Amino acid sequence: MIPAPVSGLFARYPLFNSTLESTTFAQNFNQYMSLLVIGTMAFDALETPFGKVDRIIGGSATYAAWAASNFTKPIKQVSIIGGDFPEAELTQLENRGVTFEGVEVVPDGKSFFWSGRYHLDMNTRDSLITELNVLAQFDPKIPESYQDCKYVMLGNLAPLVQMSVLDQLKNRPKLVIMDTMNFWMDIAMDDLKKVLAKVDLLMVNDSEARQLSGEHSIVKAAKKIQAMGPRYLIIKKGEHGALLFYENRIFSAPAMPLEDVFDPTGAGDTFAGGFIGYLARIDDISFESMKAAVIIGSAMASFCVEKFGPTRLKELTADEINARVNEFVELANFEIRQ
Repeated sequence: MIPAPVSGLFARYPLFNSTLESTTFAQNFNQYMSLLVIGTMAFDALETPFGKVDRIIGGSATYAAWAASNFTKPIKQVSIIGGDFPEAELTQLENRGVTFEGVEVVPDGKSFFWSGRYHLDMNTRDSLITELNVLAQFDPKIPESYQDCKYVMLGNLAPLVQMSVLDQLKNRPKLVIMDTMNFWMDIAMDDLKKVLAKVDLLMVNDSEARQLSGEHSIVKAAKKIQAMGPRYLIIKKGEHGALLFYENRIFSAPAMPLEDVFDPTGAGDTFAGGFIGYLARIDDISFESMKAAVIIGSAMASFCVEKFGPTRLKELTADEINARVNEFVELANFEIRQ
């Protein structure tokens, strides 16, 4: 039996018509809301206990777009890339409904590059190389064709860059979510707080929530962060799931126990893409809808870690997503008998 709060939403807004193939589904998006995603499109070199790749496509906007494209389109991308970014990767995303009018291409420049090595527990990692390259000159411009977006995702970038995007929007979006990290709390806390005052939802992990709030208790931390501006807060806890906060209400979503985790890179961005992509699909930002969206985001993130980079996201079918969501629902399902 599916828990009532979730089953009710999925009954009203089924993820997919099971009789349709994924390709057919992708042709029936007109009713859904367009989504603006700002973030990095990059190259990664990764080493985990399960293997190593020297150069693979990555970046927060890339992962988010692949995840969100299962639920809504168009996805209006804002980023910057060098002339080395593969045309084939852009074509694949275009075929999924991603537009690139807001992506600056520097023909003689190099795309952002990051190299990291994960420890055996897969929760900690060492950054080996970080090359900003064209990202160092990123000054996003929001095209006129992007002004109709009701849903906005601000990926993990400098707070001043995130604020620049918000300042360029002529109409207040229905929902603005943002991601950030400890680094910006260390060097740009004042700017970060200004952005927080203008967004609806913040996504951080538990250590970032503690640093931002100065509180060890996650519940106290959530209250302090919400007082900074965001009505909604998601605190991600890695292999222990995620918590959604709204006013005095809390929803706890489990994490999927997986036999193999090959690469956690991009899992958070994939979560965010699935989360906001689903909300844009149903055009409903109630707390009940967000609970369902957290499950969707968790399901998408669980796929992401199964292979290096966004490889697994490119292979997904509607049936696989439906099945994984149902697995998540079962994880949290129980009955109390009198």
